[in-house]
Parts: sequence; structure tokens; C-alpha cells
Amino acid sequence: MKPLANAVLDDAELIEGLKSIHPAWGDFTVRVAGEAWAQPHIDQKTKALITIALDQMALNVSSEGSPFAAHVDMALKQGATYEELEELIIFSSVYTGFNKGATTMGALNKLRHERGDR
Repeated sequence: MKPLANAVLDDAELIEGLKSIHPAWGDFTVRVAGEAWAQPHIDQKTKALITIALDQMALNVSSEGSPFAAHVDMALKQGATYEELEELIIFSSVYTGFNKGATTMGALNKLRHERGDR
């Protein structure tokens, strides 16, 4: 799969998912996030990995409505591997806390298992 030039604006499935939450909110989110993702100095794959680290720091990644699965999808579409995601979670755990790391790794494992990804 070829990485998208803009992981938000060029992902029709993501846009549809965001707008399904609420049309006006989804449109607003796509426009603002798309602009942030269009900034030129950090590549799309790195930005996608950063979103997962931020999920780990700020969110309960296993809760209903968490964007974690969407961010994992975004990273995979940008060429990240599950091994890179696991390493990111291990690295981030030093700074976010090991309990958050365990929750995030568990959420990644569950997602991977549910999808039958290896």
C-alpha cells in the first residue's frame, strides 16, 4: 500500500468515519487536522507514530470511542509496521508510565488479534 500524501485529507474512510460521529464536527475535524498534517517538516509516517504516543499519554486507549484504532490504521497506511508500533509503545512507556504502556500494548494486541494480523 502506498502511503497517502496527507493521512487525513486523502483517507476517504477516515473522513467518512469522522463525519459519521457528527457531520459538522467531522467536517471541522477533517479541515483542522488535515491542515496540521499538511505541515511540511515532519513526514506522514512520523506524524502517525506521534499520534499513537499521544494516545498513550492522554487517552484511555481501550475505551469506547477512543481514536486509537484509527491512529493505528493511519500509521499502518503510512508504512509503519506492528513491530515499529510495539517499539514505539515500549519507548513511550519510559516517559508516559508503564501502566499506560501496558494498556496501550494490550489494546494494540487486541486490535491485531481481532483483525487476524500477524
